[in-house]
Amino acid sequence: MRSIRPSSTVRRGRGGPRRTSPVLAAVALASALALTATACNGDGDAKADGTPTAAATSGDGKIKIPDDIKNKLKEHGIDIDKWKHGAWKNWDKDDWLREANDFINPIIKGLWDPDRMRDANDPDKGVDDNDISGDQGVTDPTPAPVKAQAVRPPYHTSAATAGKVFFDSPEGTMVCSATVVKDPAHPGKSNLIWTAGHCVHAGKKGGWYRNIAFVPSYNDAGKTADQLKNASRAAVAPYGVWWADAAQTSQQWIEQGGETGGNGASYDFSVIHVTPEQGNGGKSLEETVGSALPVNFTAPAVPKVQSITATGYPAAAPYDGQLAYQCQDKPGRLSIQKSDPTMYRIGCTMTGGSSGGGWVETGSDGKPALVSNTSIGPVSAGWLAGPRLGDVAKGVYDSVSKKFAGQ
Repeated sequence: MRSIRPSSTVRRGRGGPRRTSPVLAAVALASALALTATACNGDGDAKADGTPTAAATSGDGKIKIPDDIKNKLKEHGIDIDKWKHGAWKNWDKDDWLREANDFINPIIKGLWDPDRMRDANDPDKGVDDNDISGDQGVTDPTPAPVKAQAVRPPYHTSAATAGKVFFDSPEGTMVCSATVVKDPAHPGKSNLIWTAGHCVHAGKKGGWYRNIAFVPSYNDAGKTADQLKNASRAAVAPYGVWWADAAQTSQQWIEQGGETGGNGASYDFSVIHVTPEQGNGGKSLEETVGSALPVNFTAPAVPKVQSITATGYPAAAPYDGQLAYQCQDKPGRLSIQKSDPTMYRIGCTMTGGSSGGGWVETGSDGKPALVSNTSIGPVSAGWLAGPRLGDVAKGVYDSVSKKFAGQ
């Protein structure tokens, strides 16, 4: 199997479930700091109680970073000016923030330009099927490959909730896929996206990734890689660049997640709260793209699901990461370890880069809902697997929502 990782990614992971209450990785509130070439302008950060702290505005209209935010960053050894000028590239293990509450993601304006987004790659690391724990639990026969179909552009009309997540890792610039989801605390005005845990955190052997940003309807017009070579930022990011100002994944992924072998895959999900890089006239992400999907944490057992549609931006060959694709198939079951929840598995030829992309099922009410996300797939491609979303996933989702409920 191979993990579909950030940037092109489908990571596999699996972590041991906790039998009592769901074990959550506490929401990591990022300081949403806009870093310009001449000054540091901030949108907010977290106080000790988890509520965002607004940046202060001076008489000249410039935004200044409150002392409590600066102090929080200093606690992690982060100097804003040095970070802006490249200190974020220091991936020394001792300096790589790892714990649930350590997530910090200062905005660096203009960092994600068209060239950097286009060149985001997938350092694909695959493993043999033998690296997975065999047929423990319930595993159905390997599904027949389903050829991924190109999403019809413009994407904002055919797949309005889909987009790409960009971030930096020790291996380089990476990309995943993600989905705009509803926020129960802000009906109709969500700023939440759903992706894979391995798209925000390296798991057992690493920490939080950096410069995490979401681009909804990336390459909305569906242009080829050649056509995008001289494209403007507005062409590749028509609805703006949205930076993560909070991220959460499962504690299981943080403690046990791995790039290969299926470690942590049953808990390989993440919820991110985003804020616009340039300001957006007060409009939320959901209002901007015109849609957001509900999340179903009580989806029927795998045999009762008739069809699932997975959407993503596959980046590993034969794809190049610039176009959105979808696969539709009746799911089967994949069990990586008896103690872990059984995963959904579908036939699909999408490769790395589709990692984190949403899996949608039409419920009994006839409406679509997110039921999973792409987590892992085989080295040779042909199928994808995603976690079933139960109590742990709901806890992650609810925690991020509640942190911003009063705003």
